[in-house]
Order: sequence, then structure tokens, then C-alpha cells
Amino acid sequence: MKDQSPGRRTVLCGAAAAGAAGLGLTACSGSGGGGGRAPATPTAPVDLGAADAVPVGGSRLYREERLVVSRSSEGEYRAFGAVCTHAGCVLTSVERLEADCTCHGSRFDTTTGEVLAGPAGSPLPPVPVKVEGGRLVAGPGD
Repeated sequence: MKDQSPGRRTVLCGAAAAGAAGLGLTACSGSGGGGGRAPATPTAPVDLGAADAVPVGGSRLYREERLVVSRSSEGEYRAFGAVCTHAGCVLTSVERLEADCTCHGSRFDTTTGEVLAGPAGSPLPPVPVKVEGGRLVAGPGD
């Protein structure tokens, strides 16, 4: 009768695959392994730089600040937290008025924060934004 237990190679390959899957989950969860997540929106005002860096009719992703800002017309800015509401990944790119999260394929409207494609089920959280001296400042007011 042949031994039914898995071979050493099978066990090692399975362990490696499980470890890689765990690393992928951690990388996309946004938790950083520390158990606590950074807030999805700023808790203090954040200077984003020149207001004209956001094109009229377009958007700009401020990945480090975890914000996305759209400008539908001259002087009309809207900002949202750039953390995907599905698994906590920071959005990866914007094209015109849409933002992408490549972790799982969610897409968002950068003028409303609404989900255009899932698996995200909740909109991006709005963030107050204003122009001060030609610079964009996002986050809670004084």
C-alpha cells in the first residue's frame, strides 16, 4: 500500500504559497502590520501645493497625503480621502475624473467620491478643501 501523506516538496510549496498570500493581504490591508490604521482623512490642515496643479476638468492624486482632489471648473475644487473603502489600500492613479485602486479593481468618481466599480461598496469620504494664497489646503478648518 502506498503512503498517502504529502511529500516534503508539497508541504514546503504549500507553506510558501500560504506565506505569500498572507504578505499580499497585509500589503493591501493598509494596516502596516501594526494593527492600527492611519485615519482615512486628515485630522489637521494639509498644504497640497499650488492650486493650479489640479487641471480644470481633471483630478490629481496626492498619494503621500492620502487625498484626491478634482477641479470641475475654475475655482471649483472637491477633495476626498484616497483610501479605498474596500480593503484600505491607497488609490493608485487618476485619469480625468476617475480614481483607481489596483488592489482589487475599485474605481471612484473624483467629483462625488461615489463608487463606479466594486468591490468597494462605500464612497470615498469628503474632505474640506480651500484655496489660500494660490495654494490648496485640505482638511479640517482652524
